[in-house]
Amino acid sequence: MTIHKKGQAHWEGDIKQGKGTITTESGALKAQPYGFNTRFEGKPGTNPEELIGAAHAACFSMALSLMLGNEGYVPESIDTEADVSLVKSGDGFKIDAIALKCQVKLPGIEDGAFDKIINQAKEGCPVSQLVNADISLDYTLN
Repeated sequence: MTIHKKGQAHWEGDIKQGKGTITTESGALKAQPYGFNTRFEGKPGTNPEELIGAAHAACFSMALSLMLGNEGYVPESIDTEADVSLVKSGDGFKIDAIALKCQVKLPGIEDGAFDKIINQAKEGCPVSQLVNADISLDYTLN
């Protein structure tokens, strides 16, 4: 089975003064503005790094829920943040690290079993497998 999902970007102008929009197939994002100023200067709008962070956090949370479910556990909640690091590299930039921070509410699981499952989710998440960056994981189990 192969699933295809699409995202689109439109860009006009040069890198500093230009601007663009991002749209997703689902319509969750529709002509969302992005540009140099939203990426590097903190102006309103989105940027590729926060979209990758949101995708990674969502994917990891779903992978963790699946893997916990496979072991007979149903989490009350999973809250994940992905901090994507964009660094200067030569003449350009690269994403060199993603720090996942996760809080899980799941009474009744032993720490050792949880540690094993959450680390498997970090490695097995499709977005984790996609990115060429160091991925760290900090988590709290309640």
